[in-house]
Amino acid sequence: MKQKIKHVFFDLDHTLWDFDKNSGLTFEKIFQMNCIEVGLEDFLPIYEPINFKYWKLYREEKVTKSALRYGRLKEAFDAVGVKVEDEMIHNLSDAYIDNLSTFNHLFEGTFETLDYLKDKYHLHIITNGFEEAQDKKLTASNIKQYFKTVTNSEMVGVKKPNPKIFNFALSGAKALASESVMIGDNIEADIEGAHKIGMQTIHFDYKNSDFNHGYKRITNLKMLTEHL
Repeated sequence: MKQKIKHVFFDLDHTLWDFDKNSGLTFEKIFQMNCIEVGLEDFLPIYEPINFKYWKLYREEKVTKSALRYGRLKEAFDAVGVKVEDEMIHNLSDAYIDNLSTFNHLFEGTFETLDYLKDKYHLHIITNGFEEAQDKKLTASNIKQYFKTVTNSEMVGVKKPNPKIFNFALSGAKALASESVMIGDNIEADIEGAHKIGMQTIHFDYKNSDFNHGYKRITNLKMLTEHL
């Protein structure tokens, strides 16, 4: 690190909380509950890039929260050729949010890494996820107690990479950008967004894409002990 770090900010989904695994288990549960006959092996490879696309649109203020929740399911069902009525899509959308935090798999090394960092730094969360879901995830996965502050995009009214959410989080943490590092999986939202306001960054490349983007990069959380 170029300057002494005092504050460590984490993204939540895809960084500490294993979104892909937990999301797949949630779909398996709600499909069974609602007698939706589609195999996860067919649905998830279609849904995941559609979901990624909608979240990018949501970050860019091009779709609303409700449009994201409906559109990602509608488009995925259409793509796999399964007819699902709008009323059921809305029911599934609500059931997905309600049940998502009943699965709380974390990335390997999460507890060990947070235990290593907690006495050396002030730890914080900055997340674009929906407020009601993110608080449940933090609590149910038993990691909420590690964090001094949790900043959610719905609290600020903007989403990463908008500088306002990073500045809001820094203000709430009483932290200087130059003494802070942001750790996240999304280059655009987490890394470029934080870098532009003067924070140091570490990209969590959990898919091990090995793309050379010029930022510090780790492929598992335990590697943070080499940087912090």
